[in-house]
Amino acid sequence: MKITKLKTWQVPPRWLFLKIETDEGVYGWGEPVIEGRAATVEAAVHELSDYLIGEDPRNIEHLWNVMYRAGFYRGGPILMSAIAGIDQALWDLKGRELGVPVHQLLGGKVRNKMRMYAWTGGDRPSDVGVGAKALVDQGFTAFKMNGTPELQIVDSHSKIDDAVARIAEARDAVGPDVGIAVDFHGRVHRPMAKTLLRELEPYHLMFIEEPVAPEHLPMLKSIAQDLATPIATGERLHTRFAFRDLLADNMVDIVQPDLSHCGGISEGLKIATLASAYDVALAPHCPLGPLTLAASLQLDAVCHNAFIQEQSMGIHYNKDNDVLDYLVDKSALSIEDGYCAIPDGPGLGVEINEEFVEERAKVGHRWRNPVWQHEDGSVAEW
Repeated sequence: MKITKLKTWQVPPRWLFLKIETDEGVYGWGEPVIEGRAATVEAAVHELSDYLIGEDPRNIEHLWNVMYRAGFYRGGPILMSAIAGIDQALWDLKGRELGVPVHQLLGGKVRNKMRMYAWTGGDRPSDVGVGAKALVDQGFTAFKMNGTPELQIVDSHSKIDDAVARIAEARDAVGPDVGIAVDFHGRVHRPMAKTLLRELEPYHLMFIEEPVAPEHLPMLKSIAQDLATPIATGERLHTRFAFRDLLADNMVDIVQPDLSHCGGISEGLKIATLASAYDVALAPHCPLGPLTLAASLQLDAVCHNAFIQEQSMGIHYNKDNDVLDYLVDKSALSIEDGYCAIPDGPGLGVEINEEFVEERAKVGHRWRNPVWQHEDGSVAEW
């Protein structure tokens, strides 16, 4: 079997889909994208196709190493996101050829369903109590919210008070037993982080995500020392090597690789296994589309340390289209009572409606995250 073509589509709201085709008619789908840089990743996918056309798609590990190592320069969000979507598509293709789900190729399931969480509130969180209660009423047992708007490196304590009040509102709305994850999006700097994290302890959060930006991760050890709340990070780390250093220094309790950013299922499995050696939990990042979610669930299925899965249905970014719109069978990723059954169809376990993809690609997108500025005009973390 030989790879003959890599086809890509930019589709609303902010995703990029890939289909790998072969001379035997077998195909596979993947989602190689990074938010706000879809066109750049798309270009990288087609550059990498020079290494793939004419090759046997079943040699996934070999092709991964060729894409990662043969170009000399390696790593980073663009290259690893391109590799990620290709890797997803190769696993999907292999599963389809053999008529089994990817999790069977990775050793078989350790669970039949996966606990899921949803988002409430927007980039600048407000009305979180009402939104959180609505999610619990839908059956979710956990949700995530942004913790703060923009913060200066040293800011007023009133900003901390505001963040604590929002989280207190959410806890009051849902009671003590619902999991609350608070994402700080790297918006909190070291001088403010230690105080903020400790003031949140009484609310018994499920985890605190990205309290500092990824370039400041070494600070986590001092910021979170003796903190009872689990610390999660990893969506902006792109290889097992970045996670290795984080884990070796005991700086994190939950790793969050994104299977559309970290080199796909192949690298995601290595990261998850590495985390398990440090007794660290896995919660894959996934504010993206159906293929990233399906790939994440295939990984969750085989990782004993996976405990919850992010998904983006109804998230504030999903304008014009949502996750299930692109599926032939929407029940493949349906969520009931806060859980999603592990997809058992061949490959990633979902079938993409290619005709609908073609239609929506005519609309496309040019999604960009907001550019925030502080009152003095300096750039703020989004």
